[in-house]
Amino acid sequence: MRRPTRILVVDDEPAVREVLRQGLEGAGFSVLEAMDKAEMFRALDDGPIDLITLDLGLGDSDGLELALQIRAVHNIPIVMITGRSAPVDRVKGLERGADDYVSKPFHLAEVALRIRNVLRRYEREPATPENGPAAPLDQGRRYAFDSGVLDTRKREFRDKDGALVDLTETEFRLLEIFLRHPAQILTRDEIMHELRSREWSPLDRTMDGHVARLRRKIEPPSETSLLIKSVRGVGYVFTGEVSSV
Repeated sequence: MRRPTRILVVDDEPAVREVLRQGLEGAGFSVLEAMDKAEMFRALDDGPIDLITLDLGLGDSDGLELALQIRAVHNIPIVMITGRSAPVDRVKGLERGADDYVSKPFHLAEVALRIRNVLRRYEREPATPENGPAAPLDQGRRYAFDSGVLDTRKREFRDKDGALVDLTETEFRLLEIFLRHPAQILTRDEIMHELRSREWSPLDRTMDGHVARLRRKIEPPSETSLLIKSVRGVGYVFTGEVSSV
């Protein structure tokens, strides 16, 4: 019998955690709670978590920074639930690893719906090392570019100093797609088809989130993207020089 989907609610306000717990359990989810960073990571270490709801203002911790830390080691969907409703906060949240963003005050039915939508998108993603190997796109080749070398046989990326960079399976496959098509504008449909064999939906922000996280791992800090450029209304283009080695 399949276990209930486990949601980790991370918020420093007990009343908010209680409201979310009651609402999400009523929607059929199993709910765990964490009031701070330490409790959150203990919960992640203790057992499988299917999704995290994360408050941006978490006591002494910055929710945006926590999202980055989670993404560095776990490929777990994140829905930010916060009182910060400015568009710039929403953009920052999505860029730092959130899959969706809900502003307080919220309706529990909307929160449950958004969680189900995010989980549904993750079910379509390629398998990760936790649930089985994903088939490589281009087995056995090595690509060198400004930031380092991607080895498709070893399934690893090393920066220009030779240090191993931790990429999720989706980030690895996404970088592989860009390196196989340098200087070529790729539509979101084309990228999504290669990643998951399905068409992209304008409401699906999962891919854009993966691109944003990949940029942070392979590009130097900059106000604008240097290697993976956004093409407004179309998709992305990889602008770096690529060679097979």
